[in-house]
Amino acid sequence: MQTYDLIVKKRDGNALNSQEIKYLISEYVNGEIPDYQMAAMLMAIYFQGMEKEETVALTRALVNSGDTIDLSGIEGTTIDKHSTGGVGDKVSLVLIPVLAALGFKAPKMSGRGLGHTGGTVDKLEGIPGFRTDLNKEEFVNQINQIGAAIIGQTKNLAPGDKKLYELRDVTGTVDSIPLIASSIMSKKIAGGAENIILDVKFGKGAFMKELDKALFLAETMVEIGEGMGRKTSAILSNMDQPLGRSVGNNIEVNEAIECLQGKGPEDLREIVVALAQAALRLRNSQEREKETREKVERVFKNKKGWDKFLEIVTAQGGNLSEKLPLAKEYKIQSKEAGFIAELDALLVGRCSVILGAGRRTKEEKVNHKVGIFLNKKIGEQVEKNDVLGSVYAREEKDFLAAKELLEKAWKIQDKKPGPVPLLGEIIN
Repeated sequence: MQTYDLIVKKRDGNALNSQEIKYLISEYVNGEIPDYQMAAMLMAIYFQGMEKEETVALTRALVNSGDTIDLSGIEGTTIDKHSTGGVGDKVSLVLIPVLAALGFKAPKMSGRGLGHTGGTVDKLEGIPGFRTDLNKEEFVNQINQIGAAIIGQTKNLAPGDKKLYELRDVTGTVDSIPLIASSIMSKKIAGGAENIILDVKFGKGAFMKELDKALFLAETMVEIGEGMGRKTSAILSNMDQPLGRSVGNNIEVNEAIECLQGKGPEDLREIVVALAQAALRLRNSQEREKETREKVERVFKNKKGWDKFLEIVTAQGGNLSEKLPLAKEYKIQSKEAGFIAELDALLVGRCSVILGAGRRTKEEKVNHKVGIFLNKKIGEQVEKNDVLGSVYAREEKDFLAAKELLEKAWKIQDKKPGPVPLLGEIIN
């Protein structure tokens, strides 16, 4: 088998078979195929796309390129969740303990944030003492005991994906749905859970700006999951404005806690409920919409999700004896009266990076105390000099740098705009 021949085959629009894809990934991981040839193959895939069978075969090859997590020692229904990333997206912090309270076993391996999208691991590490580096035995034991654990991704989980992504990042081939879908799903499948729920974002603050592309990505990932023997469901959610009112690390953990305690922003709770309902339907397809919603709402009402969150934190060495601290607060005021017509999630996310809540490179460390609180969101009325938002910054110069951009995120108009739909289609 010659790499050159396979590049030409894909360049000319022909499908690669599973053995050819397996050869490409294994030889590339082993260093036998040079970057320049794999870059040519990625570009061919970018322009020609992949058929469903090819995408499943690519995912399988990436899964088999390294370690997989064996969850056979876990008793019960295992479920994993993935989000394609957004601004203020602290869903995992709420959803994982809610799933555990519903009787699922939720092994969650999360990443760190890069750019304007935050990472669950970064947020949790703001809790004093919290460990995200459990070994496999500790991970499995904790899931059996309390139903959930949240850790960082292991270094040798789907290493073929890591190598491919680094190459895609510098060759202009990131924005390819078969490559995105196989990248995400290879890590989820290597994680070992038998059920997978996906939160696929669209809009200004999302990786996929257009709804139709997000829908195609969601459908592709569900097809991959089902093609590899995993029950998979995806929900589309709007990221034109940030989720919730808090963007940062400590500030998002604090908001997630409020949500688990039955308070917090309505949009965050709505998406958690929808994802938990999707999980219940994967476990039992006969359950009706009303039944699943009642079960999830009950977990919020009796605070069983909050109890599970405390169990997870305690089991992983964390201490939540008090609210997580924030940096010095600065306020941004409205220069006019009216209604909020837009709240650009991407601009808010970029401001969080300026403050130090996010990172520009993988090597940068995040500051857990900085962040943004959004007092006003789309559809809400403001008067002149009302506080639009609070910025928590290390120094005044950081606030001023963020303020210049953040003020542009709010657009105010005389007429109240229509509601912004949070949830899109559900793909099963």
